[in-house]
Amino acid sequence: MKTTFRFACALLFVAAAGCEKEGGQRLADVELGRTTVENGVVTVVPTEYYQAFRNPMKGLREFFGPGYDKKRDEYPYPYGSIIKEYMQWNMMEDVESDGVDKVIAYSDHRWEGVEDMNVKVIPRPFIIWMEPYEGGYPKNTYTNHPDDLNGWHWPSDFPMEVRSADDNTPSTGGYFDPRFQDRMKKLVAKLGEAWDNDPRVAYVEMGLIGEWGEHHDPNVTTVWLPHTQSFHVANRTWIPGIEKTLGDAFRDAFKNKKVMVRYAYEFEDYDFGIYWDSWAIDEELERGYNAMVKRGDYWRDQVVGGEITWNWGSLMANGYKSFEDCVADTGTRALVLEQIRTLHCNHLGGITWANFKDQQFQTNAATIQKALGYRFVIRQFSYPTRIERGVPFEVKLDVVNTGSSPFYYDWPVEVALLDAETHEKVWGATLDDVHVSQWMPGDRWDKAKNCYAVPAEVNEVAGTLTLDEDLAPGKYIVSVAVLDPAGMLPSLRFAAMNYFTGGRHPMGYVGVGAESDEYALTYGFDDIQADKTLHYVVEK
Repeated sequence: MKTTFRFACALLFVAAAGCEKEGGQRLADVELGRTTVENGVVTVVPTEYYQAFRNPMKGLREFFGPGYDKKRDEYPYPYGSIIKEYMQWNMMEDVESDGVDKVIAYSDHRWEGVEDMNVKVIPRPFIIWMEPYEGGYPKNTYTNHPDDLNGWHWPSDFPMEVRSADDNTPSTGGYFDPRFQDRMKKLVAKLGEAWDNDPRVAYVEMGLIGEWGEHHDPNVTTVWLPHTQSFHVANRTWIPGIEKTLGDAFRDAFKNKKVMVRYAYEFEDYDFGIYWDSWAIDEELERGYNAMVKRGDYWRDQVVGGEITWNWGSLMANGYKSFEDCVADTGTRALVLEQIRTLHCNHLGGITWANFKDQQFQTNAATIQKALGYRFVIRQFSYPTRIERGVPFEVKLDVVNTGSSPFYYDWPVEVALLDAETHEKVWGATLDDVHVSQWMPGDRWDKAKNCYAVPAEVNEVAGTLTLDEDLAPGKYIVSVAVLDPAGMLPSLRFAAMNYFTGGRHPMGYVGVGAESDEYALTYGFDDIQADKTLHYVVEK
């Protein structure tokens, strides 16, 4: 016998082979919002949540300068679940004898409370905000905030750089002191000890060298000409040997966190991701976009991010004075989306000062948010109509990643039983051998068709579970969730309308030790984007 249940609302059908406007793909040939029962098995095809929403470690990324950038009142940010944190060397290690405890203490200070907002950080250690010869000014020139990022943050027991006005003369001190590379390796080791297992850290940007830690002024290699003069001079415009020193240090220090570097044509012998800080800028096409394309499919394992820096180059020449201006222009927005899809971008910054109260900007930002990173759509979920204590039962989950990048860590997938009235969890278990990081998006973006020429594969997950608790016989709700290992709480959400506040996706009713009188959930779902309860746990 086969029984079919449908939502009270109209059924949603998706036309075959259609690709959604401006980069969002729709699944083809699927009847959505459907629950069927056949041969003792319930199969659910949830309606996709088509809007953009906040999800861990992806999307529009924030940055706030301590002391002068006011954080918005909205919780926590309209879309961003990650925030860039520029970390000054001398605040984490002022003298060589400072231990890792100082790194941890300063990190705790700067990142206080992020876990309560379900936000992760991307720390970038750095020394120089802007060089004085580039117009930089000392710390606390315009604010008295102790964490002010401006200025030059050399440790107090290390000589600062001395630069000659002669373009042919090497510099002394600072990056070019004979002790610098060894000292830097020791710092990186401390950073790894502090951050590699810190659940607040999403990814780590290498930083350290050059203005803002962007690996220029001075350069890491001589692959490209320097920013400040027309030719390279060793120990002035670039640091001989620093690429290997940095690469080895970060490889050894970070076994668990993904590391990102500034330019795709450097560190090619290492498994690092990229932070390209000049998306959609014509002047960066070759050294940025094309260099990243040449790296091939490294994005499958390593993170791609960066920012839309609207205040220089072709974006500034177009008259743009804000992130809103960039994405308001149809052509520029299309270019950003094409680059996100082609390069498999996970996150982008530049929006710190954007006005999210502007309705048109909200629409444009949502389009970009939806394309960034992963987006897991449940094709179907199945489970038995009845569960008995101590008797193994099977669940199956089919998922498609319609986003642009993977999720880069293997977080556990939990199947739980919820009280049918209160929706509180009464039992749960995680599925074995599920590798969320391998749920890949499509590849080879087709600009003309606005979708991937190589479509994303369906990821089939099956697990056998056993109810090992005495529950009162009756009707319960079967749910699925992806947990943050920091506290084992629901965090990563599927793009599904079937959602309860708190992070779980209810699939349908099930009988425990008894028959259920119904299986389809037809109402009572909560809005994913409106959920402000998610958090994780940091053990002190």
